[in-house]
Amino acid sequence: MGKMLAWGALLVIFGAAATFGWLGLERSLGHGTAAQLALGAKLYAERCASCHGAKLEGQPDWQEALSSGRMPAPPHDASGHTWHHSDEELFTITKKGLAAVVPGYESDMPAFEGALSDDEIRAILAFIKSTWPKTEREYQQARSRPGA
Repeated sequence: MGKMLAWGALLVIFGAAATFGWLGLERSLGHGTAAQLALGAKLYAERCASCHGAKLEGQPDWQEALSSGRMPAPPHDASGHTWHHSDEELFTITKKGLAAVVPGYESDMPAFEGALSDDEIRAILAFIKSTWPKTEREYQQARSRPGA
């Protein structure tokens, strides 16, 4: 019985490590709790992945305007520019839309105010940030400091 409990505990630990590894928890450096990152991953898959990609890769040719004149959805991984923005900018863009940060800018991305709570937006952003390599996370953290 004792050996079965020990093996069971090891399986739980390895399962949690695999799950949190996929979520980037080991790299998150304070960008959210395990529960927040799990919620963020779920919400990202439901609300963001259809445009920004299941692997945060963005739409093809994301730096070239569409026939509508609008830009495709950018990647949220390290290859994009999301990590160049402060926490406040990312939150505002997600909640109020891109025009709230760049007046007059037209985008296909909807504002999520009323569709997602502030905590849900923060969870999605924490999940996205948890996937970035150390250099990008540190740059973004510096941009998010007061007075930066």
